[in-house]
This record gives sequence, C-alpha cells and structure tokens, in this order.
Amino acid sequence: MAPLGKSLVMLGLMVALVGAAIWAAGSIPGVGRLPGDIYIRRGNFTFYFPLATCLVLSVIATIVFSLMRR
Repeated sequence: MAPLGKSLVMLGLMVALVGAAIWAAGSIPGVGRLPGDIYIRRGNFTFYFPLATCLVLSVIATIVFSLMRR
C-alpha cells in the first residue's frame, strides 16, 4: 500500500501545482489574448476559443515532459 500512497501524494502535489499555475496565469500579460485566439461577439452572444494559447501551452508542456523523462 505504500507505493499507492506515495503515488496519490505525488498526484495531489501535481494537481496543486497546476492549479497554482492556472491561478497565477491571470496576472501574466498576453496569456489568453494571443493573435490566433478566436473571439466572436454578436449581440448578447460571446464565443471565445483560445486556439493560439492552447497551442503554445501544448508545446511548453511537451518540452517540459520530455525533459522530465530523461
């Protein structure tokens, strides 16, 4: 049971770190407002899809995880 407990603690710490990063991302200028993000406003309807932001975050996550793998 010890390896399972250790894995759950590590998973919890990772979730907490991701949550803190998302919380702090609101104070970084430009995140969520990159060229390529789709923003449509028509009357009382608003559609927002951060396409460029998703791509940038995906590339960064890929680099970080590949470095952690080594």
